Amino acid sequence: MKKSLFFGIVASMALALTLSSCTNNANTAAPAESETETKAAPGTIVYFNIDKVMSSYDMANELRSVVETKVNGIQAEIDRRGKKLEKDVTDFQQKIDKGLLTRSVAEAQGQKLQQQQNSYQQYAMQKNQEIQEEQQVMLNQIADAINQYILKYNEEKKFAMILTTSGEVLPAPIVTGDPSLDITEELIQGLNDEYIKTKSAEKK
Repeated sequence: MKKSLFFGIVASMALALTLSSCTNNANTAAPAESETETKAAPGTIVYFNIDKVMSSYDMANELRSVVETKVNGIQAEIDRRGKKLEKDVTDFQQKIDKGLLTRSVAEAQGQKLQQQQNSYQQYAMQKNQEIQEEQQVMLNQIADAINQYILKYNEEKKFAMILTTSGEVLPAPIVTGDPSLDITEELIQGLNDEYIKTKSAEKK
């Protein structure tokens, strides 16, 4: 999966991560303070750049690497089978052109090639669907992790709303904003700290 495609899909899920959580008063522990902590006051509306979070979030990068490896393997097999079918068709046509096959043999081989083509098309369709499912599951996992972290993060911050921007030429839903309201770096550090804790707990 190409990186540009990845971020294009990510941009489309940005609105799904827009949170209104001013009434969330749970007591879950908040991320530790750091030099990246935003100075925005409780009750304000803040925002973050989803593209930047996705490119710097360790979990997103690791999952993307795993999925890309799977996708590349699947695509390589699709290409291998496609090239073999193409070669078989070319060889068959050359024999027909040279008059090297009787009509009955040509008909039998033609039917066999048609079956091969149908089988290949079904295989390619199935595998392409698997690729889409792998990509969608990955995005769902990342989106859920970010969403869950932001909910916990805002239990302590108590911002009125957290919006997302994609960082494109005309980002949505934010075109411009006060840099002091940008919580991108703080989220990145918190997400990566949380991911490190989760991985460490899984190894125990």
